[in-house]
Amino acid sequence: MIQIAILGFGVVGSGTAEVIEENKALLTARIGDEVNIKYILDLREFPEHPLGDRVVHDINIILNDPEVVLVAEMMGGSHPAYDFTVAALKAGKSVVTSNKEVVANFGAELLELAREHGVSYLFEASVGGGIPIIRPLQTDLASNKILAVSGILNGTTNFILTKMIREGADFADVLKEAQRLGYAEANPAADVEGLDAARKITILAALSFGVLLDPNKITTKGITGITADHIAIAKAFGGAVKLIGHTEQLGGKTLALVMPFFVPAANPVSHVDDVFNGILVDANMLGRALFYGAGAGKLPTASAVVADIIDILSNKTSERKMPVWKVATEADMASSADYVCRRAYLVEGCVRCAEKAKAALKTEECVMLEGGRFAVVSAPMSETEATAAFASTGLEAIVSLPVLD
Repeated sequence: MIQIAILGFGVVGSGTAEVIEENKALLTARIGDEVNIKYILDLREFPEHPLGDRVVHDINIILNDPEVVLVAEMMGGSHPAYDFTVAALKAGKSVVTSNKEVVANFGAELLELAREHGVSYLFEASVGGGIPIIRPLQTDLASNKILAVSGILNGTTNFILTKMIREGADFADVLKEAQRLGYAEANPAADVEGLDAARKITILAALSFGVLLDPNKITTKGITGITADHIAIAKAFGGAVKLIGHTEQLGGKTLALVMPFFVPAANPVSHVDDVFNGILVDANMLGRALFYGAGAGKLPTASAVVADIIDILSNKTSERKMPVWKVATEADMASSADYVCRRAYLVEGCVRCAEKAKAALKTEECVMLEGGRFAVVSAPMSETEATAAFASTGLEAIVSLPVLD
């Protein structure tokens, strides 16, 4: 029997226990031995839960028990989750986690600690909930050079934007509905301001390019400023407005950013709606592959945590090396101003103004709208180039969005 411990018995922690208990026979067959949850660390008691007698309140009980070979951390936040993870790795215990904040801020250090102590640190559930994305990037796509990763990494914001497009609703009204349905927290800042997605794209950038950026320093714009004018661009050209996390390399530097994009209908990400996530990986041999599914939720996320547990306990992880990430310096970070893409503008003006904009933006893609307005999409150019080109027209954009082709 293999003994493990769970740190944090909230939504994902209790879900992890549920998956382990419900699929115990399946796990035993996959691993070759039975998995037993010996301890559950939490500040609370759970007297009504079938595993309530396993609850402890002192991490040292777990750290000092040689029978415990693996710890599943689902506490949330940086501290004490990071501190407990460090202590567990130093005690020779492998760690799996769903904690994107810890991975994004301390992943390079924790992977190095795991290597030093001959254990594993896995975090499949930290990005995309139950969607397999981290393991495929490390294994299935190991023969490919990753060119870019783009996608919808936050289900709450995707739900809000989907409702705004379908129903013409205002941001504030849809946010209230998302909170009522349990999709958004009482304080939704991490979601709607893009912070959650920033941590996730930081992790995907590190997996793709080996450089761990500071999630607090990448360009991050949320959806609080999205209005009916932005939606008008999507309706003019077909497609959708989505909060996108994007990473690629520019001139040997790593770019990561989070912001609202106009996504044309030809891009499969434009059809990922409601609370679902969709992550598009562009690889030099495979081409484009879309990873789609439930990006959050108790059991989808817990299933990813348990997949990491199986990976470690079946000895698959020990047969390959943990990834090595360099902690980025300022010199390693590309500027979002140099990111090249098409850019969409909503402009007040007549046909003559539209012709002027088309010439400056080197495009024929323009739609005249009611109310003396038009929408235009530029040729691919950097933000710096596009800003200068549009300024040369003497026109004023009502709103603009980068385009994810």
